[in-house]
Amino acid sequence: MTVDSTTSLVLGRLRQVRGHHDAVVRCLTLLAPLLLVIFLVYAFAAEPRPGLTGRSLGLTVAVLAFPVAVLGRDLTSTRLRGAQIGFVAMALASSAALTWLQPTGPGDAAMLVSVLFLAGLLPRTAVAPFLVVAFVTIETIAWLTGQGAALTVLAGLYGLLLLAFRLNEVNKEAENLLAELRRSQEAQARAAGLSERQRLAREMHDVLAHSLSGLLLQLEGARMLAVDNPRDPRLPQIIERAHHLGRSGLAEARQAIGALRGDELPGPERLAGLAEAFERDRAVPCRFTVSGRARELGSEAQLALYRVAQEALTNIAKHAAPDRVELHLTYELGQTRLVVEDFAGDGPATPTVGRTAMAGATGGYGLAGMRERAELLGGRLAATTTGSGFRVELGLPT
Repeated sequence: MTVDSTTSLVLGRLRQVRGHHDAVVRCLTLLAPLLLVIFLVYAFAAEPRPGLTGRSLGLTVAVLAFPVAVLGRDLTSTRLRGAQIGFVAMALASSAALTWLQPTGPGDAAMLVSVLFLAGLLPRTAVAPFLVVAFVTIETIAWLTGQGAALTVLAGLYGLLLLAFRLNEVNKEAENLLAELRRSQEAQARAAGLSERQRLAREMHDVLAHSLSGLLLQLEGARMLAVDNPRDPRLPQIIERAHHLGRSGLAEARQAIGALRGDELPGPERLAGLAEAFERDRAVPCRFTVSGRARELGSEAQLALYRVAQEALTNIAKHAAPDRVELHLTYELGQTRLVVEDFAGDGPATPTVGRTAMAGATGGYGLAGMRERAELLGGRLAATTTGSGFRVELGLPT
């Protein structure tokens, strides 16, 4: 099971649990009107009874104000925080007045409900300590006045209601976090797809640029010889080289596709063969040397060394006419370094426009691909002109 499917499964389960919580909350909420009716009956039956004059009038106002505050608080949207604060204050004031004016009435129960409403306005970290202190205080007063049993039952009902609301909020937060995680996973999947397409583009460019450029050079030479002298004895040799380059290019393309499928990737062990093939096909001496103690490299690092050497030799064939080429692979402390350099005799070389562009920050796709390979592995690539040619240097951390 993938991470994304697991996230979806957990998200679905949380939504199912939230549905159950919503059902519980609805059931508990239906008890509110019944409890308010019981409150009114109890308040009008207790002594002293509400009336229309003096102290009895104040008691009547307190008894009627409390249900209004409860219903107003429950029906007000949470976005209207000012209105909710007003209704909670009204509930607290009416319950306090009821407790003072009618000690044997439901004032303690009303105070308990008001405290629960007030707890809903506090920061979450302060809710638990506040409720503990408030419940202990109210219960102590209620037991001293002989109303503790009824108050305990009411406290349990409202405690369940508050717990259900809190669990519902926690589930909503968990759903939001999981939804955000799933969006992040989708973005990562898109980024992985883009990275894979870029890798495929680099692989096919490196393979095709190396083989097709050599093939075109050989075919151009054959065309020029055929125009000048169709019987030139060098023609069969050039055509044979072109055939060899086309065949090796096809093999390289198959290897690149195999590498994308996870097959064995080319690495430093093939650099010597790459130098020999360049010398054979271009008739230019190409020397490959290794220094330092060889170490095991990651598959991507091995492929980067091979592709950078391949691309550098391709650029030499396309843009230069050197007397010799040298490849140096060095295993140093903390890094593996590859240098590919061409030399144009004893005098200073005059780089062509193409080679000058390669050294710049906005060079061709070949240089961009080499730099991308190096940067993805935490290394760096430098391509610069020298007094007698061109130098490409790749450094990869180990």
